[in-house]
Amino acid sequence: MKKLNSELVKKNDAPVKILQFGEGNFMRGFVDWQIQQLNDKNLFHGNVAIVQPLEKGLGEMLAQQDHLYTVILQGLIDGKIVDTSEIITVVDQTINPYHEWASFLSLAENDELTYIVSNTTEAGIQYVETDERKDTPPQSFPGKLTAFLYHRYELKKPGLTIIPCELIDRNGERLKEIILRYAEKWELGASFNEWLLAENTFCCSLVDRIVPGYPREDAESFNERHGYVDQLMVKAEPFMLWVIEGPKSLAQELPFEKAGLNVVITDDMTPYRERKVHLLNGPHTAMVPLAMLSGLETVEEVMKDQLFSGYIDQLFATELIPMLSLPEEELAAYADQIKERFLNPFAHHKLEAISLNSISKFSTRLLPVFHKYIEEKETIPPLMAVSLAALLLMYRGDQIQPHDDEAILTRFAAAWSEPETAIPTLLKDSELWGRDLSDIPDLTHTITEMTAAIDKKGVRQVLQEMKGTMVYA
Repeated sequence: MKKLNSELVKKNDAPVKILQFGEGNFMRGFVDWQIQQLNDKNLFHGNVAIVQPLEKGLGEMLAQQDHLYTVILQGLIDGKIVDTSEIITVVDQTINPYHEWASFLSLAENDELTYIVSNTTEAGIQYVETDERKDTPPQSFPGKLTAFLYHRYELKKPGLTIIPCELIDRNGERLKEIILRYAEKWELGASFNEWLLAENTFCCSLVDRIVPGYPREDAESFNERHGYVDQLMVKAEPFMLWVIEGPKSLAQELPFEKAGLNVVITDDMTPYRERKVHLLNGPHTAMVPLAMLSGLETVEEVMKDQLFSGYIDQLFATELIPMLSLPEEELAAYADQIKERFLNPFAHHKLEAISLNSISKFSTRLLPVFHKYIEEKETIPPLMAVSLAALLLMYRGDQIQPHDDEAILTRFAAAWSEPETAIPTLLKDSELWGRDLSDIPDLTHTITEMTAAIDKKGVRQVLQEMKGTMVYA
């Protein structure tokens, strides 16, 4: 079979309107896929130029395929199986700024350029003290962007709309703060700062789509199905959500909604972030220690197990949804979508993969809701509490090998070396949770009893007994 290239499919000839930092699976299966939908429906007519954030990336491989690749959507939508393949034609070029700095800066001369998007991982939006104005390039993504924007300012070009997709809170604001910090360090001048703030729009955004990426185990069968060899195909779930906190005019400039895409333009993304973090990521985190201690391996297995799926149902209904600020009907509909996504027969989402850094995940995704529940109900949420108990046992390390920072594992090893005091010691450790949990009335006693019960009876028996209580019924 031939390799995918422009001889097999016509390239899109639209002008470059979007500069994208990041060429990984997520951006190609999320942002670029959406731009393809807009172009296909004659709603946008714009292409993407990609910048590699790191020196070693996929630019050369993309160039070998004339910047074409396939997005495979597999999963469930409204109970129906989706299994589609689509060639993405919107990527115009990729630039490696480590070897093509002048070419990178020359993109600032483009009058058609309107948007900048990025996903350089959570660690990408950071200030690097050693980055200097003379560097070609600076090491950090914000440093490269500062240089790019300054060049555009010098050319007296209009500003841009900047929409980072990194999974950090208030990502647009954080990126702007770092650029201003570089501008001060590099002495770029007050007029540049004025142009930056007046002419450019920094949007915060929240992204949601599971993108497993290149389907290594099934690559050969997909190539047979497509009739060509694609080294860069991307597998993703059909569900997607992009919440952008920005001006209402964006909805007309980028008419995602008209294209049938689940994109929300809002003046406050906070409720949507809470919804995603607590209703999608939260149940993932809650199920991991309980299910892994019971010998389950994937999210799909959890959702097909009557006892565990009942636990997840009740976690949504009684402890998570009542604590969030969006309308209950909207939250319930979102929870139903999530449960369908968890049942995706194509995903094979490993619990072990989700278990990475479970302590920080529990602190971020569940503890805020945990505390709010206690404030409002004046009692401990039993379903989150039993997950916390199982989490402490999982990090004991005698049944499951936890995956976390060495410092975290060391703290747990030290605590569990004294089994009689391990639970109080761990709950009191504010370095683990961001606060001392032992000061919550009755929590130490509750978690101590739950861990003892799990040790003696096993997770399944404990959940079965909870199911018989009024809380879990």
